[in-house]
Amino acid sequence: MEESNNSSNSIIKAGLILALAVAAIFGYLYFNEKQENSQNNVSITEKTNELLRTNTKLDSISAQLDAKIAEITALGGQVEELEALKAELQKDKKALMSSKSFNAKEYEGKIKNYEAMLLEKDSEIAKLKEENAVLNNQNQVLNSENTGLKSTNTDLRTAKEALADSVYKTTVQNRELSEKVTLASALRPMNYAVSAINSRGKERDGEEFKARKVDRVKVSFKLAENPLTKKENKTIYMRMIDPTGNVISDMATGSGAFSFGGKETIYTAKQTILYSNSGQTIEYIYNRGANYEKGAYKIELFADGFRIGQTTFNIK
Repeated sequence: MEESNNSSNSIIKAGLILALAVAAIFGYLYFNEKQENSQNNVSITEKTNELLRTNTKLDSISAQLDAKIAEITALGGQVEELEALKAELQKDKKALMSSKSFNAKEYEGKIKNYEAMLLEKDSEIAKLKEENAVLNNQNQVLNSENTGLKSTNTDLRTAKEALADSVYKTTVQNRELSEKVTLASALRPMNYAVSAINSRGKERDGEEFKARKVDRVKVSFKLAENPLTKKENKTIYMRMIDPTGNVISDMATGSGAFSFGGKETIYTAKQTILYSNSGQTIEYIYNRGANYEKGAYKIELFADGFRIGQTTFNIK
C-alpha cells in the first residue's frame, strides 16, 4: 500500500515538472515574439516618420516653385523649365505616397536637385529685376520729357491731343528700347572662315576657289561671349546665296524654311547648338551635289528672329 502511494506521488511530481517545463517553453516563445513585434513596430514608425518628413520637404519645394513661377512670370521671364520641374515634382510626390518600398536616400538626391534648381533661378530673377529696373528708369525719363513737351505745347494743341501724342511717343520709344535690349542679347558671329573641300577631302582656306576643286564648302565662325545671351539651345539658320541671287537649297540634304520678318524664308542648312558663352566655334559643311557656278556667293546667318551675320566667297 505504501509502495502504491509512493508511485502515485512520483507520477504527480513528474507531471508537475513536465507542466512547468511546457509553461517555460511557451513563456520563452511569447517573450521572443513580443520582442520581435516591438522591433518591427519601431522600424515601421521610423520609416513612416522618414516618409512624412520627405513629403513635407517636397511640399515646401512645391510652394517655392509656385512662388518662383509667379515672380518670373510677373517679370516677363520664361517659366517653361520650372513648369516642367513642377510636373516632375508632382510625379515624385505621387510615387512617394504609393510606394511600397520607400528609399530615403533616393529622395534625398531628388530633393537636393530641386533645391539646386531653385537657387539657380534666384540669379535669373535678380537679372530680370535689373533689366526691368533699367526699363523703368527709361520710362521715368521719357515721362519727364513728355511732361515738358505737354507744358510747352499747350498753346498749340488741346490737352487731349497732347496726352494722346505723349502716350504714342512713349509706346514707340518703349518698343524701340525693348527691341534694343533683345538685339543686345542676340548671338554675335565673328572670325568667319570659308574653306573649299575637293573630292579627295583636301581642304583649302581663302576667299576665292576654283570651281573644279570645290566639292563641298565649309563655313566656320566663333560665337562672341555675351553675358546678356541666355545659355540655352539656339537654332542657327545658314543661307548660301548663289551669284544670281537664289538661295541654294535641297530638302533631301536638310534644307527647309523658317519664319523671318513675318515671311517664310528658305534656308540652306541649320544647326541647333547649346550656347555656352565660351567663344565656341560653329561649322557648316555643305555638299551641294552639283557644280558651283562662277561668281560671288554670300553666306547669311539667322537666329532668334535676327540676321546675326554674313560673309562672302568667290568661285572662279
